[in-house]
Amino acid sequence: MRKLIRIIVLDVLRSRFVLFYALLLSGMAWSVFSLENSTQKALLSLLNLVLLTIPLISVMYAGSYIYNRSEFIELLLGQPIQRGRIWRCLFAGISLALLTAVLIGIGIPVLLYSFNNLGFMMIGVSGLMTIIFISLAMWVTLLSRDKARGMGLNILLWLFFALLFDGLILFLLFQLADYPIEKMMMAFTFLNPIGLARIYILLQLEVSALLGYTGAIFKDFFGTISGSLISLTVMGLWAVIPFIFSLHRFKRIDL
Repeated sequence: MRKLIRIIVLDVLRSRFVLFYALLLSGMAWSVFSLENSTQKALLSLLNLVLLTIPLISVMYAGSYIYNRSEFIELLLGQPIQRGRIWRCLFAGISLALLTAVLIGIGIPVLLYSFNNLGFMMIGVSGLMTIIFISLAMWVTLLSRDKARGMGLNILLWLFFALLFDGLILFLLFQLADYPIEKMMMAFTFLNPIGLARIYILLQLEVSALLGYTGAIFKDFFGTISGSLISLTVMGLWAVIPFIFSLHRFKRIDL
């Protein structure tokens, strides 16, 4: 299993995409810290960039890699290797390669400017976003074997979580303003991993004005410490559950 993971990681690194990705993230991070006088403001600006860039690149690259390496996957299926092990190795290999880029691109500048709990949390959230959207992309690739349709679904998935979800929340808020909808808004909060990541970091900064409506409700219901633990736990589930679904389907799908 380790040998297969190493082969996949080296295959990703051979494309030089990880180097480009690391340079992109590093350029964003260094630029933000250079332009902002306050470390807290810099981290907030970097958070917004991270929550747009990392999910998009993770979902696009993971989906593209699975589609482009379909022949390699079919070759592996012809070997005396369990299907579940092949899929886990693919997930681990892609995740390790992209996490390396995140640790280099985001980790180094963040730790140099903010070597504290908040800096480590920012790096952790960046890593979680990577794993979550790789997991989602791998699930989508098995739901649609057509590459054009699958990549389109991946883009729509990112677009929904990054942009459209907040618009849907605002629409419901205005339409149901006369009703007690706090609990419903809480349930909707758990349905967006990007929103949860934003709330998680903002709870550490305690900047109530930036939490937004759902973030403020989240803080009122759970408080800062328990709210952080709950948001972290749900983000963990977002990483695990789609991968379990994809693993279950990969074991049964006819490639």
